[in-house]
Formats: sequence, structure tokens, C-alpha cells
Amino acid sequence: MIDPYDDTYFMKQALLEAQKAFDAGEVPVGAVIVANKQVIARAHNLTEKLNDVTAHAEMQAITSAANFLGGKYLKGCTLYVTLEPCTMCAGALYWSQIDKIVFAASDERRGAGRHEGVYHPKTKMISGIMESEASSLMKLFFQKKR
Repeated sequence: MIDPYDDTYFMKQALLEAQKAFDAGEVPVGAVIVANKQVIARAHNLTEKLNDVTAHAEMQAITSAANFLGGKYLKGCTLYVTLEPCTMCAGALYWSQIDKIVFAASDERRGAGRHEGVYHPKTKMISGIMESEASSLMKLFFQKKR
């Protein structure tokens, strides 16, 4: 049986958030957090709007999901994000004890995957889901900035 709520379905939801960031002039990164096949948090980059370097999509989503769940730990949850988390976001995800992180595009310069031990040892990592779509949006954003 095909699961309609698979990683691709939820990554499409994260891409919708990335498009919101793009439309607002923010670096187009979107994130959703899922528990029991239900989106419990949606977020996108807000660093320009909030004038806050920590307002990454992942950080916004972590806060929203914790508020939804009424606790700081995101056990049983999955983060879907359009760009590989940076080291700051990876640290927050480590402390949240999130079960799974799925990201679309790798970040060769600032991605946390370049460092060992930044993610919780029990966190499962999956990459490359809808990578071309996420990369295309990012490239278009920076082409328009130049």
C-alpha cells in the first residue's frame, strides 16, 4: 500500500514555506515538523523581517512545535526542511531530541553535516528528497539578488 503521507508529501509542505520566504525577500528555506503524520509546525526564514540572525526556519519550527506539544522535546517528530541545517540549528535540533531530520538540498558551505557529533545520536538523517526543486528556488533567489 502506498502511503500518501510520505517524505515527499511533507517536503512539498516545506517547499510551500520556502516559497513564502522567497516571496517576502527572505532566503528561501522552509520547514515543517510532523508528528503522527500531522503537520504540527510550519515555518520559514524570518531573519530579515525580525532583524534576527537566529530566525532560521528550523528555529521557528522548533519553537512552534514545542508550543504545540507543550514541552521542549520533539521525540516522535520529524523535521522536513528544504536546506541542510546549519550548525546553530543542528545544535537546537540536538537538544530537542527530534527523531528524524529530512532535508532537500545540501549546504556545502554552512551545512552542519560537515561536523561530527552535531546531531543527537538517535536522530535519523535523510537527505536529497526534492533536492532539485529546493536548489532551483535557492539559485533563483540569489540570481535575483545580484
